[in-house]
Amino acid sequence: MRFYWDDAYPIAQALRAAHPGVDPLSVDWDTLHRWVVALPGFADDPRLKDPVRLEEIQREWLEEVLAHG
Repeated sequence: MRFYWDDAYPIAQALRAAHPGVDPLSVDWDTLHRWVVALPGFADDPRLKDPVRLEEIQREWLEEVLAHG
């Protein structure tokens, strides 16, 4: 699967799988950005570092953790 910045939910699912046990709220923007662009299949411009997109990804990731542990 290919990931783009607008794919907040699939990215959140991939982050949950890649970093089990991590509290998404404990991850700073720089680390979150690095983790997103390091995901296998990430196909967007890694130089884009939009806090709004990162916040949306973090929110989706938190919802995933709360829903599925």
